[in-house]
This record gives sequence, structure tokens and C-alpha cells, in this order.
Amino acid sequence: MSKRNKLSKFEDIMSYPNVYQNFSPKEIMPMGQGGKVVQLKGKWVEHFGDQKPITLELACGRGEYTIQLARDYTDRNFIGVDVKGARIWKGATMALSEGLDNVAFMRTKIEVIEEFFAPNEISEIWITFADPFLGKPNRRLTAPDFHDRYKRILIDGGVVNMKIDDPTLYEFTKEVLAERDDVKILYDRDNIYSQPLDFPELQYKTYYEKSHLEKGRKIKYMRWMYV
Repeated sequence: MSKRNKLSKFEDIMSYPNVYQNFSPKEIMPMGQGGKVVQLKGKWVEHFGDQKPITLELACGRGEYTIQLARDYTDRNFIGVDVKGARIWKGATMALSEGLDNVAFMRTKIEVIEEFFAPNEISEIWITFADPFLGKPNRRLTAPDFHDRYKRILIDGGVVNMKIDDPTLYEFTKEVLAERDDVKILYDRDNIYSQPLDFPELQYKTYYEKSHLEKGRKIKYMRWMYV
């Protein structure tokens, strides 16, 4: 992607009503449309205008999963979270063009996710094809510190879904979850396409998943909750 194209996308999302951005994890200052500083934590009802359950897609990339979930589940609200503005542009633009009022995007590092969501504000989390950070396990989205953050922002009974291709991240996640006494595994399969899909949401294929499947990689899926 050319520098000019990136700058154009950055300008676009600054004007979008469905995108919020926090540029530095050291200085929490989320900005909405036109660069206006906004308070989001515990107040997402003010954006959506209703109290429907909220689902997060973490490291959402282009927001393909966020968009498809929003299309199919109009009784819920969805927020895609990613640090890359040029990626978020795709999903945010699509949501606006389709009039999907139950979609928003948050540009930030996930390490500071609790700065934008209050305890018990989130009903469900999706982690789709996250970076395995080979050699940097503490940065993986299923490292111990991240679980603590997820547990605090989720409602009681809220679930986390992880759909990935990377075997290292998959095994790492299983090991981390096995060491916790506050986790209940609800579903675990290391090759979801080896049999009919058990959940309709698994049929959505992102750009990255299609690429992984073309390379013969197996798609893995886990679902768990904190107790």
C-alpha cells in the first residue's frame, strides 16, 4: 500500500462516526469523529443508542468477522479492535455503506483494552487469526495477562472464541488455559472442517483464512468462559 493511500485512509477514518482512535498506550485519549476526545469506558450505550449485548473482535484486521457477525446478528452490537488504521478503514467503510448501525471500530493496542471497556460491559470476545508472535509469547492475545483483562471486562458467563491456524498459538493457548483454575473449556477442535461445522459463525472466512486454507493449513477453534 502506498504512503498516499494510507494517508487517505487515515483521513477518512478521522471523519467516520463509527471509528474511535487512541494513538498512544501511554496517554489514553480516545478520539472520535473529527478528532474530538471522547469518554468510552462504560458508555458505549451512548454510541449505539441501545443496551444490546456487545461483542468484541480483537485484532480484527479488515473487520471481516465483525461485519459478518453484525449482518447476521442484528440483536447485538459489535466492535472491531485493531492497532492498524489502514486495516480498520475497510470494515468501517463497509459498515457505513451498508448502514450497519450495530458496528463500531476502535483503533488501539489491546494491552490497554480496559481503558475503553468497563467491568461487565462485554458479552463476548472473538480472536480471529491473531499474530502468534513467535519468540514473543507475552505479546500473544492468549498470554496470561490478557486473560485477566478479558475476565474483568466480560459479563458473568461471557465467552471467548478463538479461531486460528497457527499450531504454536493453539498449543500455547491450551497450556495457558490448563494452568488456570477459573476457566471452563466449552469447545475445542483442531480442524473444524474435518466434519460439519457446529456453529454457524464458523462459516465466515476472512482474507487470511482463505489464504491459510489454500496453503493446506488446518483451522482450529476454541471456546471458553471464565468462572
